[in-house]
Amino acid sequence: MLVLGNGKVITRDAALPLIEDGAVAMDGSLICRIGKTEDVKKEFPDAEYIDAKGGLIMPAFINAHEHIYSSFARGMSIDGYDPHGFLDILDGMWWTIDRNLTLHDTYLSAMATYIDCIKNGVTTIFDHHASFGAIRGSLFEIEKAAKETGVRSCLCYEISDRDGMDKAKESVMENAEFIRHALKDDSGMIAGMMGMHAQFTISDETMELAAANKPDEVGYHIHVAEGIEDLHHCLKHYGKRIVDRLMDHGILGEKTLLGHCIYINPHEMDLIKETGTMVVHNPESNMGNACGCPPTMELVHRGILTGLGTDGYTHDMMESYKVANVLHKHHLCDPNAAWGEVPEMLFGNNARIAARYFKPELGVLREGAAGDVIIVAYNPLTPLNENNINSHLVFGVTGHDVVTTVANGKVLMKDRKLTHIDEAKVMDDCRQAAKALAERINSH
Repeated sequence: MLVLGNGKVITRDAALPLIEDGAVAMDGSLICRIGKTEDVKKEFPDAEYIDAKGGLIMPAFINAHEHIYSSFARGMSIDGYDPHGFLDILDGMWWTIDRNLTLHDTYLSAMATYIDCIKNGVTTIFDHHASFGAIRGSLFEIEKAAKETGVRSCLCYEISDRDGMDKAKESVMENAEFIRHALKDDSGMIAGMMGMHAQFTISDETMELAAANKPDEVGYHIHVAEGIEDLHHCLKHYGKRIVDRLMDHGILGEKTLLGHCIYINPHEMDLIKETGTMVVHNPESNMGNACGCPPTMELVHRGILTGLGTDGYTHDMMESYKVANVLHKHHLCDPNAAWGEVPEMLFGNNARIAARYFKPELGVLREGAAGDVIIVAYNPLTPLNENNINSHLVFGVTGHDVVTTVANGKVLMKDRKLTHIDEAKVMDDCRQAAKALAERINSH
């Protein structure tokens, strides 16, 4: 038994949104009781107790689009890298890195990412992996890190023809093997998808191979219209728009996640909506890559299930929340934009996306839901009530304010210290691997 108490409990349950001086009790992996601290402690006197010290007790965060393989890019300088557009960024930075990753690099990249996730209160991620230097076994290396760190993960490998058909086929088979493995896992902590890079690097032949090897229980995770070049390629080579091509290949559906969707039109939005396909918005990445601002507010208003991700740009979901909030106000020249939509994406829709791959219920604090809970060291200087919670969070909280992280009923971090990982040792291993990777890349 575990009890987190003496905090303001933000439940994300409309029936009981806020409990002053509240507590959350977990029995095994599930929440078994929520109420006033005094009552919960009295009911479970022998439980391990963690004092929130008046801070916030909240559901842990979910990241709907991550890139573990980008971990070692931070601060990396690649000789000759001088991008003048999105394709230059992909080939000059990201594809250069992923072609040089070893399986051990992938494992360490995952460890580094998961540690950052825990320290930012993220306990569930949807990752989209690429390591064309070492494809087979790469998802299993990430799973190994996921299990060691305790972060719930839906994994896939980025299928692409960009390095030839042999590697495209290897990518399909890595996905297929991992999906079959994940479907047999009954821990509730691992899932798999059929990953795809983007339509402009995938031939019809490869799409058909992926479809032939994808179990019916899962969908696809693919970048869509992230750059205008993707749309131009599809129109030029296939005479149709991107979402139409995906529809023709049976890629859309309730288990499929489309990343970005910047250059899509109302007709494509109709297809996404009618097929129940999911979308994930990654504001910082889109801005950093100078790709443009997607019509995210329109997607949300149309009832398309749209979540929030980081694209590996950060592992702090509060950072993405803050940026999305100002991006759409700025882009639409509307100070009322995004106030309701973005927190619904982060706190509501990300949980709905996760529910299509994981049980029990995530993103909410109530009896029977997953024991994924965080404590945030935030003591507001102005009144906090059930009507202004999101305003407090967007202006007052960052991921680094998370002091305790619990996933699946297990304490992963307490008082900013990881409880089950030698962080210093892992970080030292990562630093050595990252240095070696940079030297390999720049010696070519």
